[in-house]
Amino acid sequence: MKIIIAGDGKVGAILTRQLSLEDYDLTLIDENPRVLESTEEMYDIMAVQGNCATMEVLERAGVHEAQLLIAATSADEINLLCCLTAHGMNKNLHTIARIRNPEYTDQIIKMREIFPLSLVVNPEKQAAAEIERLLKYPGFLKRDTFAKGRVEIVELRVDEGSPLRRRSLADMDSIVGCKVLVCAVLRDGAAVAPDGNYTLLEGDRIFVTASTDTLETLLKNLHIITHKVKRVLICGGGRLSYYLSKRLEKSGIKVLLIEKEYERCVHLSNILPGVTVIHGDASDERLLEGEGLENCDALVALTGLDELNMVISLHGTISKVPQVITKLGRMDNTSLLDRLPIGSTISPKHLCSNSIVRYVRALRNQTGAALTVHTIADGYAEALEFRVNEDTKHVGEPLKNINLKKNVLVVGITHRGEHEIPAGDSYFEKGDTVIIVSSGVVVYQLNDIFEA
Repeated sequence: MKIIIAGDGKVGAILTRQLSLEDYDLTLIDENPRVLESTEEMYDIMAVQGNCATMEVLERAGVHEAQLLIAATSADEINLLCCLTAHGMNKNLHTIARIRNPEYTDQIIKMREIFPLSLVVNPEKQAAAEIERLLKYPGFLKRDTFAKGRVEIVELRVDEGSPLRRRSLADMDSIVGCKVLVCAVLRDGAAVAPDGNYTLLEGDRIFVTASTDTLETLLKNLHIITHKVKRVLICGGGRLSYYLSKRLEKSGIKVLLIEKEYERCVHLSNILPGVTVIHGDASDERLLEGEGLENCDALVALTGLDELNMVISLHGTISKVPQVITKLGRMDNTSLLDRLPIGSTISPKHLCSNSIVRYVRALRNQTGAALTVHTIADGYAEALEFRVNEDTKHVGEPLKNINLKKNVLVVGITHRGEHEIPAGDSYFEKGDTVIIVSSGVVVYQLNDIFEA
C-alpha cells in the first residue's frame, strides 16, 4: 500500500519509523531538505522536497498511485489544503489531517462533506482525554481501555513499600484480591514477557490486564491510596492545557493554570472563565509554593519544553503532591525516564500516531482489522483488540491446545459483555472480542497470532 506523509516533524517521524517497519511503500514530503536527507538515510522511503499543498509537489510524490495521504505539518491550514488538493487529484484517496486549533473543531464537523477527510486527529485533545482518565484513578501511571470501556491495561510502579515487591507473579491474584494478568514488565528500560515464576523488584513498571470494575479493589489491596481529585495545578497555557481545563471544569474540579506570556493569560482568562489563570514562570519554586502546590491533588506539567516539565514535576514529587503528570514530546531515553520520579508521562505525538496507525491497518485489512490498538511498555509492545468472526481459526478450542507465535499473549476474552482473564481451558467464540499483547510481531488480524 502506497502512503504519502506530508510533514517530517515529530508526528511524521514517528509514523515514518512505525510504518516503514511494517513494509508500507512510503513517500515523505517536507520543505526542509536537511530533515528529509536525514530521514531518507535511516529508512527505505522516497523523499520529495517542497510545499505539500501544491499540485506539482503532490504529483512528484505519486498522489495518483497512493491509497492514503497523511497531512501532519505544523500548520492546520496547510494540512487542510493538502488534503483538499490531493483528493481533487485522486478521488479514491483516503486522507488524514492533523488539526490542532480549537477554532476549527466545530467547523470541520459541520463541513465534513466539503472537507474530504477520512480521519481528523488532534494530539492535544487526545492527550487531554488521557490525562483526565488518569486523574480519575490517581494510582495508575497509564490506562488503556478495551471492550467499550469494560477492560483496561493499567500501568503500575512497584515501589519500596508495595506488597508486590520481591513476590512472584504466581502470588498476584492472592495479593490483589481479584483476577488480573500481568502481560508485561519494564525493568531497567527493557521489556519482559513474564511467567508465573517471575519475581517483581522495586522500580519495576508492570502492565496489568483487569476488568474496569476491579480497578478500585486492585488499588486498595496494593495499599495505593486513591482520593478524589478536587484541585489541579496546570503549568503551561498551550492548546493541551486549554482542552484539559475545559474537561476538568465540566467535572467540577478547581483548576489553577500558570502561563508565562501575559497576552496568552488574558486570552485564556476570556475563554476559560471558570479557571484561575496566573501570570508567572512555572519553574519558579516560590510561585508554585505561593499558589498552594502542597495543597493540590495533582500537578500537570504541560509547557512546551520537556526539560522544564521534568523539573516542575520533580519539584511536585518533592513537595509530595499526590499525583504528578508530565508531558513529553520526546520519549527516546526511557531508561533515564524510569529513574526520574516524574509520575505519569504523556506524549501527545505518540497518542496521535497510534490513532493513525490503527486507521492504516484497518484500511489494509478491510475485514478483521483491530478494533483497538494501544502501544504499551514504552513502545516495546502493542495491545490490540479483535472481534472473532467466521474466518477466525481455532474457534471453540481451549487455548492450551493452540500454538501461538512467539512473543504473543492472549490477555483477555469478552463474551456477551462478560470479561474473562484467560486460562488454559478458556476459548473464544464467534462474536467475542479477544485482547492480545504482542512484542516484535506485527498483528494485522487475529489469525496472525497463530502458528498454524
